[in-house]
Amino acid sequence: MFSGIVAAVGRITELTPREVGYRLHVDAAALNIDDVALGDSIAHNGVCLTVVAKEGNCFMVDVSPETLSCTVGLDAPGPVNLEKALRLADVIGGHLVSGHVDGVGEVLRFDPVGDNRLLEIRVPGDIAKYIARKGSIVVDGTSLTTNAVNGNDFTINLIPHTLENTTLNRLQPGSKVNLEIDLIARYCERLLSYQNGG
Repeated sequence: MFSGIVAAVGRITELTPREVGYRLHVDAAALNIDDVALGDSIAHNGVCLTVVAKEGNCFMVDVSPETLSCTVGLDAPGPVNLEKALRLADVIGGHLVSGHVDGVGEVLRFDPVGDNRLLEIRVPGDIAKYIARKGSIVVDGTSLTTNAVNGNDFTINLIPHTLENTTLNRLQPGSKVNLEIDLIARYCERLLSYQNGG
């Protein structure tokens, strides 16, 4: 589990082809990986991946074709939002995040509003029903609160701190982003479906 509070912006420096998928070489940058062991989970732009090797301040993770087919931002060198998995004693500053991407959204607007940015995203129709006004959503691994929801589109206000400490400052209209819906919404739907014989 994660909280959606990005700990550092790292960098995918190399992709090594495997029999299936890739091995990503990641420079952890400001993320302290001294306590990271092989087999630990680290979220990369909201995608939970397993550490398979470490070397200095870099680590490696394997990415399967299935993961590559339903996410963005892991198929080329570049910056990536990083967060280590939560420990039971950790403060949850965002919300409970599984690291399993539900869909890929498209940025419609990224407009300045003073020193903030108004971010508008269009989501796939099958997950739009889970997004509520003033609810939680994960965008590229970052826990955010929606301002407004209109059909398949929602808006978020990004404050300077978020812009300075995540990769979201690189967005522009047409950019694709990984989305994870709120776990509570997912389980509420399942509970209601089960009560109705689903």
